[in-house]
Amino acid sequence: MHDLLLRNGMVIDPLQNIRGIYDVGVKDGSIAFMGSSSNAGSAVEVYDVKGKIVCPGLIDIHTHVYDGFYSRGVEPDKVGVYAGVTTLVDAGSAGCDTVGGFHKYVIPHSHTEIICFLHICRTGLSTSPDILHRESIDLESTIKAVDNNRSFVKGIKVRMVSPALEIFGMQLPILAKEAARTAGVKLMVHIGDVEKRYDPNVIRKLLPILDEGDIVTHLFTDKPGGVLDDNNKLVPEAKEAVERGVWMDTAHGRLNFSFEVGKRVLDQGLIPDCISTDITMPGRLNSVHSMTEMMTRFLALGLPLDEIIAMTTQNPAMALGYDDRLGSLRIGNQADISVLELRSGNWVVYDALGDSLVVDHAFVPFLTIKRGKVFLPNEGPRDWGWEPDSVSVI
Repeated sequence: MHDLLLRNGMVIDPLQNIRGIYDVGVKDGSIAFMGSSSNAGSAVEVYDVKGKIVCPGLIDIHTHVYDGFYSRGVEPDKVGVYAGVTTLVDAGSAGCDTVGGFHKYVIPHSHTEIICFLHICRTGLSTSPDILHRESIDLESTIKAVDNNRSFVKGIKVRMVSPALEIFGMQLPILAKEAARTAGVKLMVHIGDVEKRYDPNVIRKLLPILDEGDIVTHLFTDKPGGVLDDNNKLVPEAKEAVERGVWMDTAHGRLNFSFEVGKRVLDQGLIPDCISTDITMPGRLNSVHSMTEMMTRFLALGLPLDEIIAMTTQNPAMALGYDDRLGSLRIGNQADISVLELRSGNWVVYDALGDSLVVDHAFVPFLTIKRGKVFLPNEGPRDWGWEPDSVSVI
């Protein structure tokens, strides 16, 4: 007998190339069955999810959930299991001097799985700007902090922004890469200089430094240092990086996501690997709202549904090196499952600049399973719930 059975859902599992109406069974926190209802057997709990999408648990590869320590940090479960997401990557909220609170006060109280990328800046994002002087980076202490927290620290984060670039120049990403390579973890690089003070061609120097497995985040930024040149052409180093195995992520955030840039990047043949939110408390209240709304933005950009599912499950799991247990509904995998509704309507979604696109379907969380435990969505980030704005009210 299964502990839990999802009946009659539209299962989409890109990693296994599965798309069809199946039942999914869970036993002891793992995926135990996928197949027809006639072969499913019985279960302690049964949920009929007919008409819903059943996919591997959504992974948001760029968030800020150092709640209580970083002033803009969001409570993890609010944007995690109660929002259709099973795994969150905190992208640099903490540095080597400030990471201690994660394993003491945040992770033990969260149902959502939290993975951290440590900021190359000692204080993480608790200072603004993050890097104030050369003493803001301490490689030895950063590497030691990774070693002391390997259970949840899986990467290094660096932001290609001013004044850090003015202080360090191209030594900034080189130092971050040295820390990541020495510690044996991933490297994530933020592109797009909000201050607009550094050489916008820095991207052409940055991308050749990156290797297979490194992650570029904010692919659709309109800020200087993005992947489009002055003529809105994709810099050749971008496709070269993709060919080397560099992962491309589209984190939204409050300031770094442009539909116009996205269209140009897509039209020139660069398809991002991952969709993420870069969610913060101000962002959740004003612009980003949720992972499912972020996925809806990509419906509005014209990406196929199955590709969007891959960009939020399989691909981030592979980018993190966790595809042995996450990102798929393979038998034996950790039972992380997102059940989503694709709701019909007349919606409008916005980018960070306030530009809008109209879309006739929106992703809405219906039910989340993390390690076999069921979570129902909370009230949602909007007064009316989870849907984007309605065209009728604009």
